Amino acid sequence: MINRDIAKNLVELLGGKDNIKSVANCMTRCRLQLKDFSKAKTEEIKKSEGALGVVEDAGQLQVIYGPGKVNKITEEVSKILGKNILIGEDAVAETKTKLKQKNNTKFKNILKKLGNIFIPLIPLFVACGLVLAVNNIAGVYFGDAYKTTTAAQIIGLIGNGVFSILSILVGVNAAKEFGSQMPMMGGVLGGILSSAALAKITLFGKALTPGRGGIISVILVVLLSCYIEKACRKFVPDVLDLFVTPLVTLTISVLVALFILQPIGGFISDSIGLIVGQTIASDHIIISVISGAISGGLFLPLVMTGMHQALTPIHADLIANVGFTVLLPILATAGMAQVGATIAVLRKTKNVRLKKVAKNGLVPGFLGIGEPLIYGVTLPLGKPFVGACLGAALGGAVMALFKVGAVAIGVSGLPLALLIANGKMGVFLIGVLVSYMGGYFFTSILGFEDPVD
Repeated sequence: MINRDIAKNLVELLGGKDNIKSVANCMTRCRLQLKDFSKAKTEEIKKSEGALGVVEDAGQLQVIYGPGKVNKITEEVSKILGKNILIGEDAVAETKTKLKQKNNTKFKNILKKLGNIFIPLIPLFVACGLVLAVNNIAGVYFGDAYKTTTAAQIIGLIGNGVFSILSILVGVNAAKEFGSQMPMMGGVLGGILSSAALAKITLFGKALTPGRGGIISVILVVLLSCYIEKACRKFVPDVLDLFVTPLVTLTISVLVALFILQPIGGFISDSIGLIVGQTIASDHIIISVISGAISGGLFLPLVMTGMHQALTPIHADLIANVGFTVLLPILATAGMAQVGATIAVLRKTKNVRLKKVAKNGLVPGFLGIGEPLIYGVTLPLGKPFVGACLGAALGGAVMALFKVGAVAIGVSGLPLALLIANGKMGVFLIGVLVSYMGGYFFTSILGFEDPVD
């Protein structure tokens, strides 16, 4: 079936175009808001041409088609429905309300805010990381003679661009996310905490450390500044607000940061570094391997709960302080092992539709986009999902054993090879291969119930 026919069939299975309020798409899913969900033939949609899976979430019916494909099908559906139904402001508002109600828990809100602070920076992480990757590869190939050249220094300058002002960028985004009317205040606070001038100041007989606590300290002080700002606006007369509120907010926030919050942030940051150092990056091979296996094996369930967002600050902090994150390659093995598990399913299943779903999901899977494989293959079958987790544990152990690190975040799968630090791209690819083989092996051993229909 061509995309137009797939879209026409989808509309019919949803109860006709009169039953559809709105349609939109993300990277992999066609998201539909319906008037009457009882009219939707969900089971038939799951079996329909091109569909990799169906998810019902917060009043939406989401049909997974995979990257690229979903854009074309959504466009065809929108043509059938007409622009007014596609845009549908009432439907959009209703969907947003339902999503907010479902996700309006303190824990999820905290994770969402953390994610929103870093999501706008991901393109910069990727761009600078790829530039650093070029420098890393050139350094390995040409040796120390290259590292002192003007070209290497310029490339290094570009590659370190986002990391050199990371505290400022995080400060601005955090201030926006915490509701400040002065988001640039967050950038100023981030700049102060990372200023080289701090090294010339002594408190309690000890010189202050520029950047102590990294982005954790920045987030803490920006959170405090937002509370101070809001408190000031309740008491300061409007005519004095422009002068008094910024002055009070900045002064109190900086003083509290230097005396209290930066030491707290430093303790948290140092503790994270210590945990990583004593576990994943430990010189004790057994401890390192076990930590890598646990981290890799549990990452897929973590992604499904949304808790993986809490790891983004840890990655960024490790990159800022150490130069690379050893966590990312370990966690990336979860998606790699899913590829291996899917290949095992593809080899054993006799179901024509499942074969097609698996084939369509493999290419995005190799590139680090795991949704089509999670919802279309491994999770619905059950045991292959467990097989993927076990395979990821095996791959994670290998990554931890060889201390493989990434100089930036934002990509996964095979493209992550370009961001591997210290010339360990070859070792990383060994870890990738082990993850593929592990997912395949464990899924083959566990087996699965091949769907008859």
